[in-house]
Amino acid sequence: MTDLKGQKVGFIGLGLMGKPMARNLMRAGADITVHNRSQGVVQELVAEGMHAGGSPAGTAAAAQTVIMMLSDTPAVEGVMRGDDGVLVGLKPGTLVIDMGTTKVPVTRALAVEVEAKGGVYVDAPVSGGTIGAEGGTLTIMAGGADAAFARAELFLQVLGGRITHVGPVGTGQVAKAANQVIVGLNIGAVAEALALAKRAGADPARVRDALKGGFADSRILEVHGQRMIDHAFTPGAKATTQRKDMDQAIELAAELGLMMPATALNRDLYDKLIENGGAELDHAALIKAIDPDA
Repeated sequence: MTDLKGQKVGFIGLGLMGKPMARNLMRAGADITVHNRSQGVVQELVAEGMHAGGSPAGTAAAAQTVIMMLSDTPAVEGVMRGDDGVLVGLKPGTLVIDMGTTKVPVTRALAVEVEAKGGVYVDAPVSGGTIGAEGGTLTIMAGGADAAFARAELFLQVLGGRITHVGPVGTGQVAKAANQVIVGLNIGAVAEALALAKRAGADPARVRDALKGGFADSRILEVHGQRMIDHAFTPGAKATTQRKDMDQAIELAAELGLMMPATALNRDLYDKLIENGGAELDHAALIKAIDPDA
């Protein structure tokens, strides 16, 4: 197991993913200072042996490495650029790792701003949901200079089971956009298939079993298909997050002159789910936008 003893880490963003990730870093020996918009989870982790940073600036000032796991691009910009943001407290030589899903142009701009303060920046978004966050088995797609990635890898090895250095800063976020397109479309395909099976008089659970092992098999069919069958939509990843990620992928494609019609249709289905009250449900609840009785 990777030993992080002596490593001072600031962790910002303690939601469904961030809290178990911070705990895994502490178990590996890191000295963790945390910050979160809502303070209840901060106090919970302080009681477990972490420290309260008080602000993003205070968290950065206490750390050699700052890791962010935030909900969206505006949250990342606020935490980095705010009056008490990370850039205010950043010391020369500090490594900043953004593990959320952030727009590519913003990622590249933030990297320049961090480097201007003497720091280094790596974008390392993840896939694997709360299961991967809790188990330290996340799939991690990293972008950054070789030397920056080499520093970040020490921490990423604690958090992930598969880590890929995709290329320069921003390419980790490009890979995550591709990941979310595939995840969203696969969830939509599984939802339509199981809804069709049910409507046609077949047991969706048995149809799912019949498909496993063939070309239609996938991690989505295994995990999210089971959630659809069980009507178990407690979020591992929220519908709103998936919708946001699909929209970011479409926006990036538009900037590059690329059409993504299937992705746009999938995004619209998430809009329907959210409008019908499914915002806080797991993204597997997309089946409700196809079959309201699911």
